[in-house]
Amino acid sequence: MLRIGFIGDGGIARCTRAALDESFITSAALVRQARSPGDVETLSDLLAAKPHIIVECAGHDAVRSYATDILDADVSLLVISVGALADRDLFDRIEAAQAGSAGRLLLPAGAIGGMDALAAARLGGLSWVRYRARKPASAWKGTAAETRAPLDALTEATSFFKGTAREAALLFPKNSNVAATVALSGIGFDRTEVELVAEPDGNRNIHEISFSGGDGFCRFEIEGVPSPDNPKTSMLTAHSVARALIEFDQSRNPA
Repeated sequence: MLRIGFIGDGGIARCTRAALDESFITSAALVRQARSPGDVETLSDLLAAKPHIIVECAGHDAVRSYATDILDADVSLLVISVGALADRDLFDRIEAAQAGSAGRLLLPAGAIGGMDALAAARLGGLSWVRYRARKPASAWKGTAAETRAPLDALTEATSFFKGTAREAALLFPKNSNVAATVALSGIGFDRTEVELVAEPDGNRNIHEISFSGGDGFCRFEIEGVPSPDNPKTSMLTAHSVARALIEFDQSRNPA
């Protein structure tokens, strides 16, 4: 039975648990304030519950605060807030911790697919990679987008950011984990082009990925249903996490 620890207990964590069967159990959840049995308030208490793997569901600050300590404890870590790895210093520290750990660092695809094709095309030589995110205006509230576009007064789709994946991930930490995933799968944070768009009447999180290189040209689009708990993320994210946990468990117990 796979014992899973969670950092954070919001919509993604709850939806992930709902997608798993009884062969997976939550050993503990690290939260700001313990309210339920199994809630803990320190990483040491989370590790004391002996999880086989810990799932980070709490944002960039959680990755900065806990990732290296988890790997140093030889526990596997599944990171949802992939955009945190745009921080060069943090990336280097996590990479060093992973190199000396018996645990594994896992990065799920999250709200998108097709990363296997992008990673394969990298071996053939990529000329360019572009990612465009189109989300309802409400999904951009509480972010730097509010200083770049009149989110409450939009009458048409409005592009408010064009730059690199690194810039997007650091400026919009709650919205750009997909940009980071695309960057890590392809040609890196500084060569991946990103555009962010707010739509006044949208009801989907739309991800457009295109790339070209020695293997040819590819373009695909995914329309994700936003999470009812958090419009900044898609329901597919939680199910991607559940799938990664199932595969992790299978790797521990091959048929």
